[in-house]
Amino acid sequence: MQLKGKRILLTGATGGVGIVLAQQLALKGARLALVGRDLTKLNALKQSLVAQNGEHAVITANFDTAGTTQPLVDEAVKKLESIDILINNAGILDFIQLEDQPEQRIAQMVQTNVTTLIQLTRALLPSFKAKNQGHFVMIGSIFGSLGFPHYATYCATKFAVHGFSQALRRELVNTNIKVTYIAPRGIKTTMNDANTTAMMEQSGNKMDTPEIVARIIIKAIENEKQEVFIGQPQSFFAWLNGVLPMAVNFGLKKQTALAVPFLRKK
Repeated sequence: MQLKGKRILLTGATGGVGIVLAQQLALKGARLALVGRDLTKLNALKQSLVAQNGEHAVITANFDTAGTTQPLVDEAVKKLESIDILINNAGILDFIQLEDQPEQRIAQMVQTNVTTLIQLTRALLPSFKAKNQGHFVMIGSIFGSLGFPHYATYCATKFAVHGFSQALRRELVNTNIKVTYIAPRGIKTTMNDANTTAMMEQSGNKMDTPEIVARIIIKAIENEKQEVFIGQPQSFFAWLNGVLPMAVNFGLKKQTALAVPFLRKK
């Protein structure tokens, strides 16, 4: 797939990966609808981007509450005239014991990471079907295949995104609409606080830069890949978890113990 001239709706545009994705997509000649919470950050990002096929658009949205997706899609279509690709990139996470995670935060994570992603996809599906063309890109996680201690709610949301992506791809098998699921491992962004980063370093879990992840995402879109898992040995353990979970349980006992000193209550 050629990205030049494609109109792309990108959520989480002002996050660590989102910013780099926007920059690289703009350089490819795509026209972007940038979605985020902070209008100032969105406008600053827009001004920094190369514009080859008309102005990029900015749209503010708060995914904490229901009812935001259809108005968002309507505004994006109005500003760009149409949408060719949806990149569901917005997401939040916590490194925390489940008992310490507030009820409201659990609801917020499910709403942002799962419900909004599904509803945005659903809102765009009729227009994709009408032209029998379009591409959904779901930014998941290795933790969508590998339940990791102290990320229980986050893992639950990413398992949901992984399953949703597979089911939707199979539902659309007789169309020209593509579904790509990307599963990064840890990424060096402010999404991970200092404790999380320290724990990852202590346990030997490598983290990728946003630039590396963004390049892999774009290559996956261009090549219309179905699923891409980023990084070893994490990708191997995600596969092993599907065939021999008891072995992974044993391997993660040490990880669980290492993480305890870095946990903090929220």
